[in-house]
Amino acid sequence: MDTARIAELLQPFANAVPTPWDSEPAKAGEEAAVLSPAQLQSISTYIDILLRWNARINLTAIRDPEEIILRHFGESLFAASQLLDPQSSVSSVSSASSVVGSPSPVPLASPVVHSPCAVADLGSGAGFPGLPFKLWAPQISLTLIESKHKKATFLREVVRSLALTNVNIKNTRAESITETFDLVALRAVENFALILPTAAALVATGGRLALLIGSAQVEPARASLPHFSWSDPVPVPFSTSRVVLAGSRPR
Repeated sequence: MDTARIAELLQPFANAVPTPWDSEPAKAGEEAAVLSPAQLQSISTYIDILLRWNARINLTAIRDPEEIILRHFGESLFAASQLLDPQSSVSSVSSASSVVGSPSPVPLASPVVHSPCAVADLGSGAGFPGLPFKLWAPQISLTLIESKHKKATFLREVVRSLALTNVNIKNTRAESITETFDLVALRAVENFALILPTAAALVATGGRLALLIGSAQVEPARASLPHFSWSDPVPVPFSTSRVVLAGSRPR
């Protein structure tokens, strides 16, 4: 897919934090580039692979490339811009995470440095939001957790084709994983209420759980994990109901 069109479609989602990698300085009267040519080419390649594999296995019900960009890449990169610093190993763990009980909402983007920043995408499926997180912030250590073998094979193909490093694909159930992460992301998974405690168990002390969900799921999520310090939900651009919600595990 044409990278100029990809850039045009993604600009409203990914402009929360400028990304300077490989980008030319903006000329007078022009906006600074949000995504670099290398990132845009990686997204184009990713879409090509996704469409090819989607003809054989059900990775996404969306078939139109522009809709894939808006619905999958747009939401994922918007969440990345809220949660991850593109230039350093930073996650959005709030200093308010030390509050125990029923804390007040805290800002979503209040970065605390972690080196390295270990990120997990639970129920990764077609790779969203985990792989866009990696494209946004290449320095993160990314773990993609996907129990279905065919989908895990697809993820390995994307990682190989994009020459991504420090990406670990775990073809297993999340309940079997004992390590913890600075940031755990959860999006479009089946049995959301059942998987939420499992996702929370993967969050390190002082780490953050990021949920890409519908607005109707916000209060049930907060009620399910009352010991987390929850941010205010941030609406996803061009969506009437999708939000990014983050909660911090107390230190």
